[in-house]
Amino acid sequence: MKKNILSLTILFVLLISVSCKKEVKSENNKTSEFSYTLDSKSAKIGWTAYKTTEKLAVKGEFKDLNLKIGKDASNAAELINSTEFNIPVSSIFTNNDDRDSKLKQFFFGAMKNTTALTGKLNINEDKTGTLTVTMNGVSNEVPITYTLENNVFILTGTMDLNNWDGQEAIASINKACFDLHKGADGVSKTWNDVQIDASINLVKK
Repeated sequence: MKKNILSLTILFVLLISVSCKKEVKSENNKTSEFSYTLDSKSAKIGWTAYKTTEKLAVKGEFKDLNLKIGKDASNAAELINSTEFNIPVSSIFTNNDDRDSKLKQFFFGAMKNTTALTGKLNINEDKTGTLTVTMNGVSNEVPITYTLENNVFILTGTMDLNNWDGQEAIASINKACFDLHKGADGVSKTWNDVQIDASINLVKK
């Protein structure tokens, strides 16, 4: 009889223990439910172009960014891959008014219907992805790498402007800045590759 009572007591304790564990697990799942969105005000979009045969860097940025966020998401990839962007070229800034004016008029102005750069991102789990950009009537992809730490997403990639039929725009800005793009060898050159660096904060909701 005592053995039966002892067995029932042990069984009862085990049942209570399992029940408690399930309740704690369920509660933990509940409290871990959240979603992310993007803070467009935190976005920074920088670029580096190159001039002269020595390939001197010319840095700039775009001050404005418009985002069309598809939906809040529980992970970064889902959120970023559902978002489209629109970057007005009028917001280009190099801390040089004359250069900014020439880029708007002789570079982007030499392109077809390019008042803005539009497109979207697609990222993979291995820290790589593609940046699809529509410019000069052409849509093409830029291979990128990225990091995501402390809810800050940072990407880098290099655009080959020839992939957007940019030869005419390159020739146009080189002509407008002919002497400024001369190096020590006296050759004026504007390169077709442009490095892109951008970052944005993810906000937990």
